[in-house]
Formats: sequence, structure tokens, C-alpha cells
Amino acid sequence: MEIDVAIDQVRVRILPDGRLTRADAAKFLGLAPGTLANWDSQGRGPKSVNVGGKIFYYLHDLKAFRDAGSQ
Repeated sequence: MEIDVAIDQVRVRILPDGRLTRADAAKFLGLAPGTLANWDSQGRGPKSVNVGGKIFYYLHDLKAFRDAGSQ
């Protein structure tokens, strides 16, 4: 029996300090950026930080959120 397996690689840009933009964080989690924006406004989802008026997510927070199966 042959099983077809497809693995998609998602490329995201990670800044030197481990931050990702909302768009890249959404790609990493397989979500739409709007979902992260909605969750952020509701106090849900992975922890975000505001730097210079822009929202970022640290990779370690995204991994912890993903691994916890939180959504």
C-alpha cells in the first residue's frame, strides 16, 4: 500500500531578535493575519508585542502556543 505524503514548507522572516511580523506569525501558525488581529483585540492567542506602533510575535511564544494546541 502506497501512502502519499505532502509536506509544505512555509517560509517566514524572523528578525535577529526572534520577532516575526503579524503576517509571518500567521503563516507560521497556518492562520490568516486577521485571525491573529482579532484574537489580539480579544486578549486571546499568542502573546504579541507592540514595537514602534507595529505588532510582532516572538518565535518562542508562537512555538509555545502551537505546541499547547491553543486556538
